[in-house]
Amino acid sequence: MNPNTHLQIILTDTPIGTVLPAIAQTNLPDWWLAGGAVRNSVWRAIFGEDCALVINDFDIAFFDEAGSRSQELSAQTSITAKFPNYKFDVKNQASFARWRSGKRPYTSTEDGVQDWLHTATAVGVRLNTQGQWEFFTPYGLDDLFAGIIRPTPAHIHNPDAHNKASTFLAKCPHLRLA
Repeated sequence: MNPNTHLQIILTDTPIGTVLPAIAQTNLPDWWLAGGAVRNSVWRAIFGEDCALVINDFDIAFFDEAGSRSQELSAQTSITAKFPNYKFDVKNQASFARWRSGKRPYTSTEDGVQDWLHTATAVGVRLNTQGQWEFFTPYGLDDLFAGIIRPTPAHIHNPDAHNKASTFLAKCPHLRLA
C-alpha cells in the first residue's frame, strides 16, 4: 500500500479526520497540519493503548509574509469555536524567526516544518480545495510507521531533540531511538 494512503486511512478515523475540513475553511495560505497530532495519532493506531501519547494540540503551520499575529489568533479562534474541546496552535512560519530568537527565517511552510525536531514530527497533512488529502513528508514515512525517533538533520546534536525523545519513550515503550 502507498505510504500516503496508509497514513490517510489511519488519520481518517481520528480527530484529525474531523478537524481537517474546518482548518481548510480558514483559508490560511500554504497551511499544513503537522507535528504531534499526526505523529501521536499514528503511533497510537500502530502500538495501541500501551502507547500513552495523545493529541495535546493541533499544530497548524502556514506561510504569509504579510501576515500578523492577529491572523494566527483569528484562525485559532475560528477553529476553536467549532471544536472547543481541542487546543489549536496556529503559527505563521514567515514570522517564526521574529519571535524565536536565534532561528533563521523560513522561506515557506515546508521549510519551517522540515526544520522541526524529529522526522516523525515533520509530517504534514491537509485538504486541498477539492477536499482531497495532500501530504508533506520531507523525510518519508518509514520512521513514523516504524516508531523510530530520529532527529531531523538540523537537530542531530540538539539537546532539545534528545529530551523530547525521552518523553516519547516514557509514554510509548514500543518506540526506538535512531
